Amino acid sequence: MKNHILSALRLSLVMLVIVGIYLGIVYAGSKVLPTQGNAEIINYKGQKFYANIGQNFTSPKYFHGRPSAVDYNAAGSAGSNKGPSNEEYLHVVQKRIDTLKMQNPEMENVKVPVELVTASGSGLDPDISPEGASYQVKRIAKVRNISVEKIENLIKNQTETSLFGPSKVNVLKLNIALDQLQ
Repeated sequence: MKNHILSALRLSLVMLVIVGIYLGIVYAGSKVLPTQGNAEIINYKGQKFYANIGQNFTSPKYFHGRPSAVDYNAAGSAGSNKGPSNEEYLHVVQKRIDTLKMQNPEMENVKVPVELVTASGSGLDPDISPEGASYQVKRIAKVRNISVEKIENLIKNQTETSLFGPSKVNVLKLNIALDQLQ
């Protein structure tokens, strides 16, 4: 019995050291990031917004982001957990496609970017693809009476490229830049 207790204590001590080293590496790694592991806060028109949490934009004069399975509630981050063969999920996605095509009638025959009709795993994804932003350009140009070319250039300027993943556009930053374009 004494052997087991000593072995358990040694194992606990070794694991404590390993976990401590791991946490130190993760913490140090976060400090290398541009926001140093903290939220990216944007103050705009007297309000505070978090750029790394999806926002709900519904006005036709703004770019719309990904749908949220948790109604953009950061305290309840989650996906729907419904797979692509779930009838209820397919109905929800089809309804989103129909709504999107109704909001963007100029794009009736264009393939809908998947992120505009499906929620992310967290339900709070702040980014869309440049194609998702481009899908909405004609609607926004018409509502704001701005040329399509200006808005396309804005998307190009707001697109973030990555070494390890696809290009993306932060919807909040894009909409703020769109407001400042006028």
